[in-house]
Amino acid sequence: MSFFAGDSRLYAPLFGDADLAALLSDEASVARMVQTEAALARVQTQLGLIPAGAAEAISALEENFAPDLDALAAGVAHDGLPVIALLGQLRQQLGPEAAPWLHWGATTQDILDTALVLGLREALEVLEGRLLGVVRALAALADRHRHTVMAGRTHSQQALPTTFGLKVAGWLAPLLRWHERLTQLRPRLLVVQFGGAAGTLASLGTAGLEVQAALARELGLGVPLLPWHTGRDTLAELAGWLSGCSGSLAKMSQDIILLTQTEVGEVRESADTSRGGSSTMPQKSNPVISELVVAAARSCAGLLSGMHHALIQEHERATHGWQLEWLSLPPMLALCGSSLRHSLDLARNLVVDAARMEANVQASGGLMLAETLSFALSGPLGRARAGQLVKAAVQTAVKEGRPLVAVLREMSAAELQSEGQSLNWDNFTEANTLGTSEEMIDRVLEAAARVNGAT
Repeated sequence: MSFFAGDSRLYAPLFGDADLAALLSDEASVARMVQTEAALARVQTQLGLIPAGAAEAISALEENFAPDLDALAAGVAHDGLPVIALLGQLRQQLGPEAAPWLHWGATTQDILDTALVLGLREALEVLEGRLLGVVRALAALADRHRHTVMAGRTHSQQALPTTFGLKVAGWLAPLLRWHERLTQLRPRLLVVQFGGAAGTLASLGTAGLEVQAALARELGLGVPLLPWHTGRDTLAELAGWLSGCSGSLAKMSQDIILLTQTEVGEVRESADTSRGGSSTMPQKSNPVISELVVAAARSCAGLLSGMHHALIQEHERATHGWQLEWLSLPPMLALCGSSLRHSLDLARNLVVDAARMEANVQASGGLMLAETLSFALSGPLGRARAGQLVKAAVQTAVKEGRPLVAVLREMSAAELQSEGQSLNWDNFTEANTLGTSEEMIDRVLEAAARVNGAT
């Protein structure tokens, strides 16, 4: 197995992400470093800081430079960073006239961090697209099953009736908040890094901030309050988003795992019953996709601590926090990407067994109506007495295997008659005990429609 399962040829379909891997590959990362150097040269010649001919030659590197990755790897082993070796290769191609103006006023971390941000901008587009796909699929599923009655469960026990549509809306609502958070964090994250050796831009004299702003405009990035060489909170915020979004997706998957249990049998991951098969038990169809989403979320949660540790950095340039980010953030991106991809599969292909849901509801013998009956009897008999009656009726119903409504109707008949009261016992069904489920589903679906309509 590879050091990271997402890079393994065998396990990449489970935890890897081909789209994000291409965006964040060594080749793509080097190209973005060159893009940053070229953009810096262009804005500096516009501001009269370097010769126009040098800027033209440096800018042309975006199209005509082919890095020697093996030599870069040797440089990384020697220097701990790729930029020094990269600058050597770039200067060799530029020649003596343009080479001295390459990287003018910048520091290694300026180039690496800005290139990282450019890559993250593309990666977030991929993640957002998948997130919106999951939102659309879940919205359709919630609407389709808004009237599908099932057992609501608390502490893994049947509690009150609900609908599968409301359960799906419960999966969907957090994803709308994660989309909102993504929109909010983008302006904080997608900012240029340009501060020079110690964050003062001293090498550029009074032109430093002007170059910083021009470089940001050239690359379509924002301008930070200060260079963020050791202020890594926005990357930690992104990591929190990746972990949190993965966790909300895993909540859905955890529910699906429980609903697929043989004794429950209310959903299947797919109509393809051969998926998730066993080598020795042909009757099995394991919820393997949901398992992957849960595992990815738990892994993301563990990696998040590394990104938080990376916040602890020394003075103006740190010693090890950077490297912690390299070890933590890329796999988090892959894991979140794979979680979104698998969750879209689940949301689109989930098979719902409404008949089994109804059978499981009826198997409770009306016990899920206990709270509703208690409230209904509170009016004519008072809350305390109603509670006593319902509790006693539950015990009798369980002991005798009879429907709760029938038992309670018998037990309360004399007292209701003495109070001159009556109840329409036929109204006490699970389908009539769904509260404001419809309205809540509508609210979530309206919010989902606004999110998709705004993108």
